Amino acid sequence: MNPLIYTGFLKVQGNFCLVASPPFSPVQHFNSINCPSLLSATFNRTHWKSPRKVGLLTISKGGLLVSEMKTTILFALTLALATLKIAAADPALYGVPLKTIDGEETSLKAFKGKVLLLVNVASKCGLTPQYSGIEALQKKYESKGFSVIGFPCNDFGAQEPGTLQEIKNFCSSTYSVTFPLMDKIHVKGPEQHRLYALLTGKDSPFPGEIKWNFTKFIIGKQGTVVARFEPATPPDNAELVQAIEKAIAAR
Repeated sequence: MNPLIYTGFLKVQGNFCLVASPPFSPVQHFNSINCPSLLSATFNRTHWKSPRKVGLLTISKGGLLVSEMKTTILFALTLALATLKIAAADPALYGVPLKTIDGEETSLKAFKGKVLLLVNVASKCGLTPQYSGIEALQKKYESKGFSVIGFPCNDFGAQEPGTLQEIKNFCSSTYSVTFPLMDKIHVKGPEQHRLYALLTGKDSPFPGEIKWNFTKFIIGKQGTVVARFEPATPPDNAELVQAIEKAIAAR
């Protein structure tokens, strides 16, 4: 099979697509790079009346040929396309593997487009009653594209010693928790989970080691950290609530 030689790009309905010189199957090629099905149907050779001009491109039954363009321009366009793809990549937080409290594989990408409140929780902490206020936030804003996510953690005073099932039962029976709970993790130290390394590392907008249970991070719709609140900040704190509402209102 002859290799494809990429010679330019085509923009259709806001989608950038690489253009290759023949021989190739245009329908298969465009489908393989996720161009719109409309584009593939339009360029299906059974519908062509060769040759056809589209901007700087000449379309023929043998493939797509670029005319009136210099190699240097094509190289620049290809580089720009690669840059656009990188910029469109999901935020780093979405790519971190997680496990639910039931042992199912997941990630924050499952909540893509939502505003999130990430909290490292514990069942035997003086701040454990914050569960009530956190659950109240869940109930108040979940219909608006918001979710709390709890991360059980035994890093502080060994205040989350139970098994995952015990933690789940406690949250349900004591505080009627409905928001998602994840597997028990470390939020600091040599075994720090990758998610919390990103949340607290030097490249984070709010760097600094987690000080205690119930530290709160707000993640915006774009998958980036927009606010951090320390453990003693109650869930009904005016600034915290305002930060949640602002993130929900953002486009």
